[in-house]
Amino acid sequence: MSTAQDDTAVVTVGVGPWEGEWPTDDRYDPELLRDGDRRNVVDQYRYWRLEAIVADLDARRHPFHVAIENWQHDFNIGSIVRTANAFAAAEVHIIGKRRWNRRGAMVTDRYQHVRHHESVEAFAAWAAGEGLPVLGIDNVDGSVPIETASLPAACVLVFGQEGPGLSEQARAVCDRTLSIAQFGSTRSINAGAAAAITMHAWIRQHADI
Repeated sequence: MSTAQDDTAVVTVGVGPWEGEWPTDDRYDPELLRDGDRRNVVDQYRYWRLEAIVADLDARRHPFHVAIENWQHDFNIGSIVRTANAFAAAEVHIIGKRRWNRRGAMVTDRYQHVRHHESVEAFAAWAAGEGLPVLGIDNVDGSVPIETASLPAACVLVFGQEGPGLSEQARAVCDRTLSIAQFGSTRSINAGAAAAITMHAWIRQHADI
């Protein structure tokens, strides 16, 4: 018979102190080996130093980038950074205000490269210099359904603010604008959800799964 106490048992995340002889590999963090590793990382990276995890990710990041406009301190940015980390995006680009709400990132911004651009023009100049096509994600007239679109392997996926979507300036620098099929009554979906759908569309086309 289960009890209320059983139903509310606290689940401990991560692992405790390393048992047995410590590894000599310099990727391991002595403090984590001693105290345990309660971070939100996959098992492969348990007890690894932060710098070692970032270096390993850098060796196998995907060639797509993610950008989001930040004129209103959108709370979705943290969620987008977290998803970009999950899909090993090359970088996340914040266009506009430098400050953003990191709560939704769940500290994944420590492992994910994040670059700031003061304006759409500065971002467009960077993308052009890198030779990366800019793909806007917005349900506007003339957009191409992402469900049937072929995405470039190396590109930047750009998202607008919650509600208004991409600004006119951002739409003007996009090589293409893609839409996400919707079937209900709402005009748009959450920007964080749209970013996750779009990144996964890229993963399905290009990642070695």
